[in-house]
Amino acid sequence: MTERSFEATLRATLVDADALPRPAVARPPAEATVDELAIAAAAGEVEAVGRLYDALVDPIYRYVAVRVRHREDAEDLTQLVFERIVTALPRYRVTGRPFAAWAYRIARNAVIDHQRRRRPTEPLGSIAEPSGDTPLEDQSLRGEEIRELRDAIRLLTPDQQEAIALRYAVGLSAEEAAAVMGRRAGTIRGLTFRAIESLRRHLARADAR
Repeated sequence: MTERSFEATLRATLVDADALPRPAVARPPAEATVDELAIAAAAGEVEAVGRLYDALVDPIYRYVAVRVRHREDAEDLTQLVFERIVTALPRYRVTGRPFAAWAYRIARNAVIDHQRRRRPTEPLGSIAEPSGDTPLEDQSLRGEEIRELRDAIRLLTPDQQEAIALRYAVGLSAEEAAAVMGRRAGTIRGLTFRAIESLRRHLARADAR
């Protein structure tokens, strides 16, 4: 091979990334954790991306739905969050923190952006409504409880609302919620405790009326 042809081949190879050999990506096991799925997805395993979506879509939707007013907004934001997660996956690096904390920070930023665009902020737009199989009298009582709880949550501080969403709507531990919010676990526990006490007082006053 002449020097000129070698240079041309080298240039073409370096410019065309598809021409470079790709390392084999191991598929995650059937019972893989979210962190294992994230590592495989970040390495380019397409199946892992789908399984990661299946594992996270419901809890992320619950988190978003507690922070925004309308169900349609929650659905749109959940889709946006996953688009951002997939786009950012190649940059994901294992740091010792759960992947879920990384993913929920993306969700948190999406919610904050949404709330800045919509003023005044109206948290809590989606608590599960009673099913159609519930007796009419029970449905009426349940609907009143939901309205009272919505009113009570609107009185919480934004940090308390978020702590409640992460701890109870999503089911994260205090440590995991702290990683999402950039706080200490003790701070999250304090926010959660004060939020619950505030909700109890508000609902007690509502019952007394």
